[in-house]
Amino acid sequence: MEKATATSTSCPSTPRWNIDRPFLTGRFHQETKGTSRLADTKGFSMDLSSHGLERPIGYYNAAVQELIVIDDLLSAMVGIEGRYISIRRVRGKEDHISFQVDASMDLAIQELAKRMFPLCESYLLIDQFVESRSQFKNGLVNHAFAAALKALLLDYQAMVAQLEHQFRLGRLSIQGLWFYCQPMMGSMQALSIVTQKASANNFTGSSVLNLLQSQAKAMAGDNAVRSLLEKMTQCASNAYLSILERWVYEGVIDDPYGEFFIAENKSLQKESLTQDYDAKYWRQRYSLKEGIPSFLANIAGTILTTGKYLNVMRECGHNVQVPASENYKLTIFGSNHHYLECIKAAYDFASGELLNLIKEKYDLMGKLRSIKHYLLLDQGDFLVHFMDIARDELTKKFDEISVEKLQSLLDLALRTTAAAVDPCHEDLTCCVERSSLLKRLSTLKDLEVRTVSDGNDLAEPLNITGLETFSLSYKVEWPLSIVISRKALAKYQLIFRFLFRCKHVDRQLCGAWQVHQGVRALNMRGTAISRSSLICRSMLKFINSLLHYLTFEVLEPNWHVMHNRLQTAKSIDEVIQYHDLFLDKCLRECLLLLPELLKKVERLQSLCLQYAAATQWLISSSISIPKLEEHSKSSRPSRMLTMTTENASVTDSILKFEREFNAELQSLGPILSNSSQAEPYLTHLAQWILGVGHDQ
Repeated sequence: MEKATATSTSCPSTPRWNIDRPFLTGRFHQETKGTSRLADTKGFSMDLSSHGLERPIGYYNAAVQELIVIDDLLSAMVGIEGRYISIRRVRGKEDHISFQVDASMDLAIQELAKRMFPLCESYLLIDQFVESRSQFKNGLVNHAFAAALKALLLDYQAMVAQLEHQFRLGRLSIQGLWFYCQPMMGSMQALSIVTQKASANNFTGSSVLNLLQSQAKAMAGDNAVRSLLEKMTQCASNAYLSILERWVYEGVIDDPYGEFFIAENKSLQKESLTQDYDAKYWRQRYSLKEGIPSFLANIAGTILTTGKYLNVMRECGHNVQVPASENYKLTIFGSNHHYLECIKAAYDFASGELLNLIKEKYDLMGKLRSIKHYLLLDQGDFLVHFMDIARDELTKKFDEISVEKLQSLLDLALRTTAAAVDPCHEDLTCCVERSSLLKRLSTLKDLEVRTVSDGNDLAEPLNITGLETFSLSYKVEWPLSIVISRKALAKYQLIFRFLFRCKHVDRQLCGAWQVHQGVRALNMRGTAISRSSLICRSMLKFINSLLHYLTFEVLEPNWHVMHNRLQTAKSIDEVIQYHDLFLDKCLRECLLLLPELLKKVERLQSLCLQYAAATQWLISSSISIPKLEEHSKSSRPSRMLTMTTENASVTDSILKFEREFNAELQSLGPILSNSSQAEPYLTHLAQWILGVGHDQ
């Protein structure tokens, strides 16, 4: 059982007059000895006091003692001291109460009187609990529990009054009093135990309900006591279920004393979803607290989610409320667990409404398709145009790039290509990261990136340019930001940066291949140029096959799986789960979570770029064009070109590129083969890589 924690909510203070004026509470009865009822008893009239002094009860015979003890017991049963039965309290410990009798009392009567004392003690403890727990600061559950106990005490006091009436008529003996009181002894004692535990631990809210339920289960052998405790639980839980009812039917936390097991963090706003990588709004705006009622423990997550869904719709300006019905009242709390059916129905309604709202009104699938077009390069014609017009800007160092200029060039590329017909193209923006792809992967949280043995491999390149740091971003508005959160966009950007790098390498190699095709008419057999042409073809095959693997074997199949799952999703949480699963799987299968493989691919790409940049120099150094006057007699232009194969430096450079590329490629093959045993999706890529090595 959890101790109740102090709530941060402000509670009205109990007025001083409620404490200073004991006549308002009835405590004055317990502090003043009552007058005897014996004078009014039928057939009995005598002055028990002599000269103002109380005689010991042993002075009287057994019959008179019995009448006096019955009179005192009737007083003790409502917490009032009698002449010969006194109440002893321990200072500072209100729950330590004992009754004492005059030692001179007849032993038989004394024994019968002591049997009644547990009932009297129980009444006092319960009455104290009712008085103390009725204060504002103790919360609605304690208020409801105290009210139920007060109603029970009223019935108890009515029974005492009836017994007193019988005593006045001379029809009540001490054995009869014990007979009438015995049935309620167990119930009153059980309630006093509950009140003592609740007071000692300062329980509030769900802690009180859990205590009542545990005590009811412990008394399973006594049907009457168990039924009474279950009734007390029902009465105390009505206030709690009223709070729960507003939450699952309206999405409102009406909890003035902080007793509900769902906490609201008002400092988190929905706008933070587009900036906060951890998406704290969705996970922490509403969260479960400790001390969940045991009868709601198995369904607490559903309750939390139901109210969250209703709140999202309210934040969207879409006022919705679960259809009201008498059968849906959660205050109908009983052993048939009807409240569980009501909560499940409320969850189904809220989940369906929010899912339809996001899918239909806010077109979730349309947004996801748009992001696929741009960030996963599903329709890359705009990117080709952008890379042409932004080449000069992208080749600058990342800290010298003008993001505003890149954005204007991106807008131009979007407006002049097929992307112009997409209504969502205006949501696309560009950005320049501050680190390379490998470095960025190592800094992101919660990505299951395999550890790298050598930390020096993650060192930043000295001359990192916009081609390595350029990325696209996407503006996502509420409520779609619940699904396409900042974290999800970060994962899309990682995939885009890898694809963008591959596209850039492919374009550069295509340019190098065109240069080779420009000198194809010349007889290059046996020269360095023919060797260079073979290297260029191998590099193109490598990068084209890598792009084919990324797009047609990773992104497209996983996208279709996610699309089909989203069509059958039953809640927004399932949508988030399927979307995150798609992104995580794409990251893993695109090698982005395998740093060892990714570094090898990066190294191969760097070699390809170095080779493409050196192609113009290699070609021009391998071919000399003599002056026209030296060959005035030549009949064909082709004969005006003389091949200079003696240039050893050119040949050495080409052979060096070939050796390095083949070495990296061959070292990548075994790594892929070994990894494919644990990662089956790498099998096709491994087969192709080994095939490229054999082509050489």
